[in-house]
Amino acid sequence: MSQDTQSIQFDKFIKSPPALVYEAFTNATSLQEWMCDFATVNPKPGGRIYLAWNSDFYAVGEYISLQANEKLTFSWFGRSEPAFTKVEIRLEEQLDGTLLQLEHQYVGTSPEWEVTRSAIQQGWESGLENLASVLEIGEDLRFTRRPMLGIGIGEFNEEIAHKLNVPVSKGILVDTTVDGMGARAAGLKTNDVIVRMDSEEIVDWASLSAMLQSHRAGDKIQVEFYRGPQKSTVLMELSKRPIPPIPATIAELGEFDRNRQEKIHAELDDFFSQVTEEEASFKPAPDEWSVNETLAHLIHTERYQQFWIIELIGRQEGHHDDWPGNILAGLQALVAAHPTLSELRQAYKHSTDETVALLSNLPTEFQQHKGSFWRLAYNIVDDPFHHRIHLDQMRDAIEAAREG
Repeated sequence: MSQDTQSIQFDKFIKSPPALVYEAFTNATSLQEWMCDFATVNPKPGGRIYLAWNSDFYAVGEYISLQANEKLTFSWFGRSEPAFTKVEIRLEEQLDGTLLQLEHQYVGTSPEWEVTRSAIQQGWESGLENLASVLEIGEDLRFTRRPMLGIGIGEFNEEIAHKLNVPVSKGILVDTTVDGMGARAAGLKTNDVIVRMDSEEIVDWASLSAMLQSHRAGDKIQVEFYRGPQKSTVLMELSKRPIPPIPATIAELGEFDRNRQEKIHAELDDFFSQVTEEEASFKPAPDEWSVNETLAHLIHTERYQQFWIIELIGRQEGHHDDWPGNILAGLQALVAAHPTLSELRQAYKHSTDETVALLSNLPTEFQQHKGSFWRLAYNIVDDPFHHRIHLDQMRDAIEAAREG
């Protein structure tokens, strides 16, 4: 190492076996659970390592050497950093866990490295703290410590912007606001379009997520938004994220989802008891869904969740920031295959039954991946906000059908 470079060293004891700590640096799903927002890796000498964050920072490199569950080395070059550096990791098995020793080498000492040195120091400190949390209890601190606005987010594009008379085509469309949380208290309403928060431009979910990660509940920030053509600014206090009790075992998770789905279907059965086939196929407007199309969307959502669970089990989770939106052709195809309301309801029941069976039959070894299990359980246990939004949407469609 030359005289104008230095090493930055970190030691972290983690109550988890070396094999899982080693996997946390060599598996894309594991890396996404504690370090970055997207990863793709090929853990072999000369194999790629690519890490990216919603903040648009990324780091690229290649694995130099690997000794399973004991040590590994990879090169590192982050966006806008002056030069390549190297990361060396050693793992020492101890009685009730693993001592991780990380050395970030060849970090420059000149003034042009000042920002990079600070980022490396802060990044590994917070990252290793989060790694311990994810491996020991499952919680991703980037998520559990991140505040909330208290909004549901709707699809937003040029066509919707034109319809709302909003002069921008990028931003966050407020679909709903939650009682008792920051957005509603600040006066935001449905169809408002958020474009800037805390001096940061907000163009999509990724930019919103990156902004929130730099704040804590209780922070007060300026929010710029459009309501129609009118641009306004309000002061919003960020809300604390409520974390519901998380099932501790696979059996408890399956039982929770079974009970949850029974309540959802009972609510739907009550709603559909007075709905005719003609009403269910009625479209309130050319660009709005009928009840049947909304049911098709719920079926698709269930399928997507099943694919995601299978990805988690296989430790090869895809990255879904390029979601294409709700493709009407797909919904119409499902309606064509199940042309009556009763058939669609039965298809939705079958799809939720399949999800319950999948959760109840997760491989026992899956639960050792506490970060993945916690994320999955939170996704299931969290309040079924999505279902309630679409039940209201179906009620509105039926009301429009009866008025029409």
